[in-house]
Amino acid sequence: MNENSEDQGPDPIDVAVGHRIRVRRKWLGISQSTLADHLGVSFQQVQKYERGANRVSASMLVRIAQKLDTSVGELVGETAAPLGDETLFEKLAVPGAVQLLEAFASVQQPAMRTAILNLTRSLIEESEERPLSIKRAR
Repeated sequence: MNENSEDQGPDPIDVAVGHRIRVRRKWLGISQSTLADHLGVSFQQVQKYERGANRVSASMLVRIAQKLDTSVGELVGETAAPLGDETLFEKLAVPGAVQLLEAFASVQQPAMRTAILNLTRSLIEESEERPLSIKRAR
């Protein structure tokens, strides 16, 4: 093992596996505590798995896949039919992303969905133009 490997941060594969675990868990509405109880670990350990800070052992990966009603192959990204761009898992792993997607999908009116997208885009553009100038009203 390289001496500097600890200084480089989590392995990208561990991070990707953690993202898939988090997205699947959130999609099913399972809390970190519930998953942790099932696995016999602390919820902090589940957080570390999901961030890729701690590697998930093979036996733990099997147990996680069982609880999340999926396969180990899905969690490690070896599905027969890829689900799309790997960055999608990273985006869905952002806190609140799955809930936002669920809320957006529940909007029935196409015009309202378009308005939500336009509002979001304008907020992003505004924050890119003035990243540090936004001040909270007191």
